[in-house]
Amino acid sequence: MPQLVEQLKHFINERNQCFVEDRQLETAYIRADECESLARKKQALKHRKAEIVKASIEGQVIRQQRIDDEAEIDYLLHHQFLIKNKEKFYMEELLQHRRALFVNEELADDFEVIEDSVVESPQIERLNQSEQKERFSYNRLEAVRYAERWWNDYNPIYRRFENNCTNFVSQCLRAGGAPMSGASNRSKGWWYREENWSYSWSVAHAMRWYLSGAESGLRGQEMSSAKELSPGDVICYDFDGDGRWQHTTIVVAKDADGMPLVNAQTTNSRMRYWTYEDSTAWTEHINYRFFHIAD
Repeated sequence: MPQLVEQLKHFINERNQCFVEDRQLETAYIRADECESLARKKQALKHRKAEIVKASIEGQVIRQQRIDDEAEIDYLLHHQFLIKNKEKFYMEELLQHRRALFVNEELADDFEVIEDSVVESPQIERLNQSEQKERFSYNRLEAVRYAERWWNDYNPIYRRFENNCTNFVSQCLRAGGAPMSGASNRSKGWWYREENWSYSWSVAHAMRWYLSGAESGLRGQEMSSAKELSPGDVICYDFDGDGRWQHTTIVVAKDADGMPLVNAQTTNSRMRYWTYEDSTAWTEHINYRFFHIAD
């Protein structure tokens, strides 16, 4: 299907130009939620007095399939955005798994493939005081180093999940020296051991409530604003505002206004602005929780 791949390359390049030019990509095969997320990204940049001065993109085909007059191409798309925020420059990166659908040799649809992120978990129990004695010194630099090393890769010593955001953040916290406790009760504490782990290690909803409730060891102090966070801290996201926490990120840097830039997985992202307004999951009902990891 080389001619379809060439058609896809042309579309990808056109899409990439829309990030640096003051125009919208208006085609029949761009979904409304993606057009809206691109518009929100541009508006958020203007509000921050920031701009994308250069955008580059690389694609890699990972699957091709044809049935009669229809064809599918799955591909990985690696975005790099050089952003100027006042006098500060930084590189934002994003990796998407996308699928292009062709009908009669023409591109008919193109969208990001995202697994369902709703995972049920029981109420996380607090540890008793004898299990919660351990104190530690949190090494933020090591947590951030880990987040930078593995944001677009997977450490083979840990299991990889379809929805890997909280597992990734847990690994970062562990790299910073956060102590594990509560094994082997999955609804208790925060821990990972071989082929078993706590809900709070891998499920966004469970981590949000664990950080709120832990009294020693790994614990989070809830802050009133994102600006109060430091590199190595954690942000939790309830995109729909319905009480189900769906996503977790780790702060790796601050922009020129002192606002967090975050790394995350599932949709692998580096130095992404913390609000996630450029995500198709974002809604006007979104809720955030800001956790300063106790040193």
